[in-house]
Amino acid sequence: MIYRTIVTITLLMLSMSSSAQAADKAQPTIDKALNYLKTQQKSDGSWQGPNDPPAVTALVLRAFVREGNYSANDPFLKNGYAKLLSYQMEEGGIYKDMLSVYNTAIAVSALSAANDPAFRPRIDKAVDYLKSLQWSDTIAGLPKNETVAGPTDVRFGGWGYGKKGRPDGSNLNLAMDALHDAGLKPTDKAFQNAVAFVTRMQNSSETNDQPWAGNDGGFVYTPASGGESFAGEYQAPGGQRMLRSYGSMTYSGFKSMIYAGLTKDDPRVKAAFNWISRNWTLDENPGMKLNDPKTAQYGMYYYYYTLSRALNAYGQPTIIDPQGKSHDWRTELIDKLASLQRPDGSFIGDKRWMEDNPVLATAYAVQSIQEARK
Repeated sequence: MIYRTIVTITLLMLSMSSSAQAADKAQPTIDKALNYLKTQQKSDGSWQGPNDPPAVTALVLRAFVREGNYSANDPFLKNGYAKLLSYQMEEGGIYKDMLSVYNTAIAVSALSAANDPAFRPRIDKAVDYLKSLQWSDTIAGLPKNETVAGPTDVRFGGWGYGKKGRPDGSNLNLAMDALHDAGLKPTDKAFQNAVAFVTRMQNSSETNDQPWAGNDGGFVYTPASGGESFAGEYQAPGGQRMLRSYGSMTYSGFKSMIYAGLTKDDPRVKAAFNWISRNWTLDENPGMKLNDPKTAQYGMYYYYYTLSRALNAYGQPTIIDPQGKSHDWRTELIDKLASLQRPDGSFIGDKRWMEDNPVLATAYAVQSIQEARK
């Protein structure tokens, strides 16, 4: 009994020591990254290149204002927010030319993080625009001969890249972040509609009515158009087409369920967290390499960003892997990102999904550490 108590205390002390060491790494890593981002601001106040979307600027702004020593009134950030808001359309969207949901959602999160009452009317207008593009019986811009058949429609509750765009888990991920960051309650109709779409993203045949649904509890990219997963597909023993789950979409779906008010006892949430526990890793986007080994590093910084927001929302400090090992996800994530930082303070990833842009990857990395540091 005494021996067991000593071991328990020793393990606890080691865990606390590891957490303290990670916390010590967090701030210097963030500070170095933000100093790099300061050097990348353009003369017009933005952080995006000529062919980049305004969302790049929004991600950088959010990274800065979430640090206590910066505010939206700092001159360089004030210029950045002015540039971002210059993209707001009369209808409320904040984007340039394309990807209206993606850009507007990230902009809403950046504006909300500033905690500036002057931004509230702009936020509300953008939120109303996002709601108008959610696939439901009131979606804007559908042709006259096309309708959404309520909750039985596989597209119901999702968001795509713009008007009439096929809904997917990535746009849903960012739209749900935006609604949450803007302060909408889980009972809001947009959140509740989203549950139908998220449920159909999950490999859980007990709750998902799609024919490809398996039972591992993870999530795919979209259930629309017959279903699609960037992790690929396979044939079940009976010849049935099945879709593979993968990391970034599993954390997207998991987080969206939490934002919509589903509890830890909900079977869908349980199944998702079980997938996360079985596939815990920070070395790749899990599930992706089953399709093609080179794809395992696709979207890693988006993966870290989504993972950190999801686990922070869930509120579980540790993850137990299949070998029974306990992982302090906050400590491990901070350590991982600190190890990936380049000498100039930046981060860079694979060219897929723009993560070879160090401004984008660095903004994702900073916010991931901020979530882990809480």
